[in-house]
Parts: sequence; structure tokens; C-alpha cells
Amino acid sequence: MIEWLTSRWSTISWGSLGLAFLMFLVSLAISFVAIGIVMVKIPPHYFAAHHERDFLPDSPWLVRWGAVIAKNVLGIFLILLGIVLSLPGVPGQGILTILLGLIMVDIPGKRPLEARIVQRPAVLKAINRLREKYDKPPLVMD
Repeated sequence: MIEWLTSRWSTISWGSLGLAFLMFLVSLAISFVAIGIVMVKIPPHYFAAHHERDFLPDSPWLVRWGAVIAKNVLGIFLILLGIVLSLPGVPGQGILTILLGLIMVDIPGKRPLEARIVQRPAVLKAINRLREKYDKPPLVMD
């Protein structure tokens, strides 16, 4: 086992470390931008219990169901990608990617989990500051 680790360690170069660090920075930036866009675009009552959760309500049923399926597939992909990015040694922001994927999927019980993450004082304050910057009302929590 030690020989395998030693042989892997000897193949790592400064170039590969630099590439891994660059990949980390790019994925961090993409995660922050994606989370920022979602947090600004969601309605202020998104995390409230009385929020209407109809996706594309004025669209024809074929378009709406196609979009719902595509949104859920993308959300599941982001959750799985976030899990991989959360592993040690893999560059990227796993928790942010999981949160973004969780917001996109339609599964029972996801709203309380999202709300628990967002209700943390530092997180809610940061989100509401971002929303204020783009002239959006603050999030309303139950």
C-alpha cells in the first residue's frame, strides 16, 4: 500500500498541482455565480410554507413537463457532482453544488432541508445583502 502511494506521489508535478488549483478556482467561481443568480431570482416567499410551487404555470403541459423533467435531471446531476466534489482531494465546492442541485429537484422533504441551510444567520444575512444589491426584497422565512 505504501508503494502505491509513493509511486502516485512521485508522479505529481507542479504543473498538475497548478492545474488542480486552477480547476478549483474556476469551479468555485462558477458555484458562486450560479448560487448568486438563483438566490437573486427566487421569489422572496420561496422558503415559506404557503409559497405556490407551480413551475411555468402559464405554459402548455408538454413544455411544462419537459422543463420539469430537464430541471430534475440537471438537479440530480448537480447533487451527484457536488458529492464527488466534496470528496477529499477533488477540487471544487461540493456543498454549494449540492445546494444548487437540491433547489432544482422536486423531491418531498427538500424544503425543510433548504430552509435549515438558509436560516443560518450568516447565510440569510449574506443572501439578503445580495438580494438588496439587485433591488430584490429580502427572503421571508417561516
